[in-house]
Amino acid sequence: MTNLSKPGLRPANPNFSSGPCAKRPGWSLAALGDAALGRSHRAKIGKSKLAEAIELTREVLQVPADYRIGIVPASDTGAVEMALWSLLGARGVDMVAWESFGSGWVTDVIKQLKLDDVRRIEADYGALPDLATIDFDRDVVFTWNGTTSGVRVPNGDFIPADRQGLTICDATSAAFAQKLDFAKLDVVTFSWQKVLGGEAAHGVLILSPRAVERLENYTPAWPLPKIFRMTKGGKLIEGIFKGETINTPSMLCVEDYLDALNWAKSTGGLDGLIARADANFAVIDRFVAASDWAAHLAVEPAIRSNTSVCLSIVDDEFLALDKDAQAAFAKGMVAALDKEGVAYDIGAYRDAPAGLRIWAGATVEASDLEALMPWLDWAFASQKAALKAAA
Repeated sequence: MTNLSKPGLRPANPNFSSGPCAKRPGWSLAALGDAALGRSHRAKIGKSKLAEAIELTREVLQVPADYRIGIVPASDTGAVEMALWSLLGARGVDMVAWESFGSGWVTDVIKQLKLDDVRRIEADYGALPDLATIDFDRDVVFTWNGTTSGVRVPNGDFIPADRQGLTICDATSAAFAQKLDFAKLDVVTFSWQKVLGGEAAHGVLILSPRAVERLENYTPAWPLPKIFRMTKGGKLIEGIFKGETINTPSMLCVEDYLDALNWAKSTGGLDGLIARADANFAVIDRFVAASDWAAHLAVEPAIRSNTSVCLSIVDDEFLALDKDAQAAFAKGMVAALDKEGVAYDIGAYRDAPAGLRIWAGATVEASDLEALMPWLDWAFASQKAALKAAA
């Protein structure tokens, strides 16, 4: 790669961050003009908007009618922690992880909840662990899509229908871009700022009837803070799942989420969103197939994410560098693209191998990714030239 000429075409929208993600095409602040600002979320207008957000979530995500959907504090992290602290401890748990966020849940369960009967089933970046080793007579915690590794489970076939334990799934970078098998999932969590490009600080918690049964018949051995409590007197607090949030939500963020959900409906609902993400991934995949320096971090095609696409640098001179120099090389590419205003926030996650992470979710336009690909070659060539000059 020796061409240092800058490409002539630039992405119309250079926002390729993996969270918060790009706003939907055509978004502007004017879309939020109907927000219930200055009003109580407990007033009729506030409750109605929160209830609408829940029902639109059910419609677009195709959530079963008997599953509860709640809007909760603290983004996806808050939703996952509510599930872990409220549901675990009734039986042994298998913690399945292959990237940073999944590994974080392992740490929380072992070091914070201090559960005794915990099995760790893990894999390095770029691979899935052996899913056949999971014991579904136990509770199971896993991410559907590893945001920091670009590795996802291909489907829910590895989960038996007659499982005895609960499946707790962090789906924050999969929801609205991948088909979630709700029949196999007892808890599903995500945040608005991922695939739909919503504003941050709010999470969504989806519970199956089996999860509700656990909540109503099991009391953890540890105290629960107020924002984690989902039951009272041994019964589910149903209001949480009808728009009566535990703490005060931002009605501006709620309006933004409603805007995103209505846009999702206009694109063909879940099928349309998945098609957009798949088309975006295909742009990057074609680039990688023709590249002499870039490769997918996810080794097997069936497990490659169509949202958080992680790329490795496989050039021989790059691979001969030590890890610090590799990190500096990749950061130099990211900085050059940022300076040109053609791609923001596409560096690999801090715990991941040095490389790039490009968001390809449904709110990104394929034309912008097409425009970006030649710039990746330019950034690589520029760093390669700088490396040789410094030698």
